[in-house]
Amino acid sequence: MIDFDYIIIGGGCAGLSLAYEMDTKNKLKNKTLGIIETRDSYKRDKTWSFWKITDHNFEDCVMKSWNNFSVNSKIGHYEVKNNDYPYQTIDSGLFYKKVLKQIQQNKNIKFFKNTENLNLKSSIVFNSIPPKSNDESNLWQHFKGIEIKTEKNIFDDKIFNLMDFDCDQRKNVHFFYTLPFAKNKALVETTWLSRLNDNSLNDYDTQLENYIHNTLKIKNFIIEYKEQGAIPLFFPSTKKNNNIINIGSAGGMTRLSTGYTFLNIQSHSKYIVNQIENIKNTKIYNFGRKYKILDNIFLRVLKRYPEKMPSIFLRMFEAPSSTIIKFLSNKSNFLDDLRIILKMPKWLFIKNIF
Repeated sequence: MIDFDYIIIGGGCAGLSLAYEMDTKNKLKNKTLGIIETRDSYKRDKTWSFWKITDHNFEDCVMKSWNNFSVNSKIGHYEVKNNDYPYQTIDSGLFYKKVLKQIQQNKNIKFFKNTENLNLKSSIVFNSIPPKSNDESNLWQHFKGIEIKTEKNIFDDKIFNLMDFDCDQRKNVHFFYTLPFAKNKALVETTWLSRLNDNSLNDYDTQLENYIHNTLKIKNFIIEYKEQGAIPLFFPSTKKNNNIINIGSAGGMTRLSTGYTFLNIQSHSKYIVNQIENIKNTKIYNFGRKYKILDNIFLRVLKRYPEKMPSIFLRMFEAPSSTIIKFLSNKSNFLDDLRIILKMPKWLFIKNIF
């Protein structure tokens, strides 16, 4: 059996972010790290987006930034102007390239396909693989996106569409998301907030084709890139299990009401590295108990009244842009929270506190 000081299970965003932080902060000078990852090679397979409310290590991996965004449904349309916190999209291919270039120079870091020959009991293990859930009532944010290139300049690349609810809801919550990277290039994504076992919602290609043709009015385009995924919108176990510390979605770094994870992963990585010498006895990191409580109520409402969610989202975006962004990015103060709460249908949310 091979012994390592640290082992990271899963070489995705969370695992590589932690490895990068450990290496750049010189925590692996006299320590060893094993990374377990099944893939043979890395290529662009995700786009991670967020409002840049805090600094991060990957500015050189940003594909595009926007200050303004829109939200619309059958009953209304909002254009939100924001000069405080740009919305950024990270190219996972650039992220992988940057991290691997850094950590592959360190002879104390080794990659493995599985844990077969590794001594997990003697290491501090950082696990990024969420446990499988057999609860079919759990909600997921599942999606498929395609990056398209058009013959003509069609998109306004100064503003992105965060949520377009003016589409078939099928008794769930459904919206389209459009990120224009250039006037003739955009990522268009169909997104569902629903149970994952409903196969009637999985005709993603048809949904995208209809939306691009009928709503965006684009007839001729080529597909340059595709991505597909599912984000769990339920609370994982965050208890420390002897020498195992959960990270990423497995460690509760996904904001359940939004699916945003990237910046939470970066904050968690910094927290771990700052406490690495005493990590076994360190308090479990979380980005705010109040968000767990509020998200729990929000998800109960979503599960019980999906038909009301487009109007609820629209009402939320009536608040000042900085308030909305700070709330969605886990950086809101009491006044920000109050402004958001006052926009919500109060009796509906009060009924779902318990």
